[in-house]
Amino acid sequence: MNVNALIELWASLEWARPWAWLALPLPLLLWGLLPSAAVAHGSVLRLPFATTANLVGSLPRRHWGRLALAAGCWMLLCAGAAQPQRLGEVSAPPSTGRDLMLAVDTSGSMAIEDMQIGGRRVDRFTAVRHVVGDFLERREGDRLGLLLFGQNAYLLVPLTFDRSHVRYQLETSVIGMAGRETAIGDAIGLGVKRLRERQSDGERVLVLLTDGVNNAGVLDPLQAARLAAAEGVRVHTIGMGGDGGSTRVFGLQVATPGGEIDDAGLTEIARLTGGRYFRARDTRDLANIYAELDRLEPVDQRAPPQRPREELYPWPLGVALMLGLLLAAPLPRRRPA
Repeated sequence: MNVNALIELWASLEWARPWAWLALPLPLLLWGLLPSAAVAHGSVLRLPFATTANLVGSLPRRHWGRLALAAGCWMLLCAGAAQPQRLGEVSAPPSTGRDLMLAVDTSGSMAIEDMQIGGRRVDRFTAVRHVVGDFLERREGDRLGLLLFGQNAYLLVPLTFDRSHVRYQLETSVIGMAGRETAIGDAIGLGVKRLRERQSDGERVLVLLTDGVNNAGVLDPLQAARLAAAEGVRVHTIGMGGDGGSTRVFGLQVATPGGEIDDAGLTEIARLTGGRYFRARDTRDLANIYAELDRLEPVDQRAPPQRPREELYPWPLGVALMLGLLLAAPLPRRRPA
């Protein structure tokens, strides 16, 4: 690397903590302020025939190299403490997307095993986690949130671009953690509230999945739907459930009916908000529904350009470590003449 390249590299650096360079002259200050060993404690052996010129001329020749190593090591430590950074190319994050909140039912009926994955019978909530996980992976550019509802509605993940975190929270959730009943109205109300708090000119969407009817909570589902429509939140509803299956009760498999789904109510909720109602009787239906939701028209969002910063402090610290190891090595003994 020639001199011009080094100059360009130095000019392109930015320092996160430039005040760390103030420590550079510290060894010189300590050298000048602290008394030397000879002044503080006196000479151990007086040699009247040895002149000062002889001492100055002989001793430093052995230590000039170590002094240079120590100076270089200290300079590199100061450079690492100043945290050098190099700016990368300007890149724009995804400029399309929407604020999308998922509301998933975790009531007791989600334990009914009337779904199949790979030929194996599973409960409804396991099927939801399996299909929704793939749906989340394709939502690049969307700000996603997750709330769970049963007898109560809880926000589990606020709106975020971190899709992997949303998927992790869904996969680690369990049936009944929000209660055994179903509060559809409260779930819609909470979703609208969280979407309203996020100031955005883009599209705001709530996808609600349930396998029952509203039998808990304080907010009527249709009243919540009108509130969503007034706030400009589109609600897509999914009614999930097969024709019946089984569930475990005290370790025993007990046959269960398919369960009652409020198709009319869910359809009306979607109609009032400009959304759509879908019916999923198996995992294939559920996958097709999320594929259809995946084709929603994205809305442009104002995403400021970003310029990544490359941290370079490990390089000077690594070189300083090697110089320190050289300084720790013992000096070779001089052979007597």
